[in-house]
Amino acid sequence: MSGLESVLVVGTGLIGTSVALALREQGVAVHLADRDEAALRLARELGAGVEWSPGRRVDLAVVAVPPQAVADRIADLQKAGAARFYTDVASVKELPLRQAAALGCDLTRYVAGHPLAGRERSGPAAARADLFLGRPWALCPTAETSPEAVEILRGLIKLCGGEAVEVGAAEHDRAVAIVSHAPHVAASAVAARLAEAPATALGLAGQGVRDVTRVAAGDPELWTGILSGNAPAVADVLEAVAADLAAAASALRARTDPAAMDGVTDLLRRGVRGTGRIPGKHGGPARTYATVQVIIGDRPGELARLFKVAEAAGVNIEDVRLEHAPGLPLGAADLSVQPEAVEILSRALRGHGWHLP
Repeated sequence: MSGLESVLVVGTGLIGTSVALALREQGVAVHLADRDEAALRLARELGAGVEWSPGRRVDLAVVAVPPQAVADRIADLQKAGAARFYTDVASVKELPLRQAAALGCDLTRYVAGHPLAGRERSGPAAARADLFLGRPWALCPTAETSPEAVEILRGLIKLCGGEAVEVGAAEHDRAVAIVSHAPHVAASAVAARLAEAPATALGLAGQGVRDVTRVAAGDPELWTGILSGNAPAVADVLEAVAADLAAAASALRARTDPAAMDGVTDLLRRGVRGTGRIPGKHGGPARTYATVQVIIGDRPGELARLFKVAEAAGVNIEDVRLEHAPGLPLGAADLSVQPEAVEILSRALRGHGWHLP
């Protein structure tokens, strides 16, 4: 267990409660603390742990609060001698490290961390013990961080099923601005167009707009804190995105000039290249899967029956996406499989009565 037998989780939102649930499944004694009594009570009822009694010392304190509050919590916990070591799960790293140093925190016992996992929902009710399985979990030690602190955080990450990635705090913040923070703002900008869209447009909404705007459903107050904590890096990315969009808009205004559309084509091609660079399963190289589309009824057990056919055919379903048909009790399931498995799965599905368009 890497010397990790007891953990204090401070903050029982989505990430904190998910950490607690994952550790409980591994037999770790988990103590919970939160200024929000309702959230704390719900996390306890979900089996995430027991309420922390001040004065009780644990191996590791996991601070799961907004970035601007991390350093204050760590300072208070260290003064109380709450744990041997400390970490956090905030999505920015330079800010809490800088503030912790200014508050005189013992940085030898604190290693900043960030699990890159989440959901568009928030709060303990959305927590899952498997939230971190196979997901990258950044750890950002400084020159002051003790090797033992790093090892105990690596032990936590392993117990939660994550993949440890050691990275500097500044590099981390620039990276998440590109892959998480700026995309959230961009998705919100697209979703904002829907707020006053006519009913006709919403009635025509398909899977594309749902994919693009899914993360925009996140808690605005929570995300404002995250974005302000990484403001310069996020602003740099948004300015680059805005420049691309402005150039595309200008080209579309001048669409009668064939040369003007070359810039739009270039942007679309760069988008394809960028999408292709997103790592595949388990952090491996990006893979191109083939899609088998199946018409599926909106009834209990339909997906289970579908997966049983695939299992019997010896086909692994790499991913699945559902699109519901407006006004009808059915939809389409897009099953991503290895290209060589398309014919095998299609034949098996048809043989069991499934309709493939």
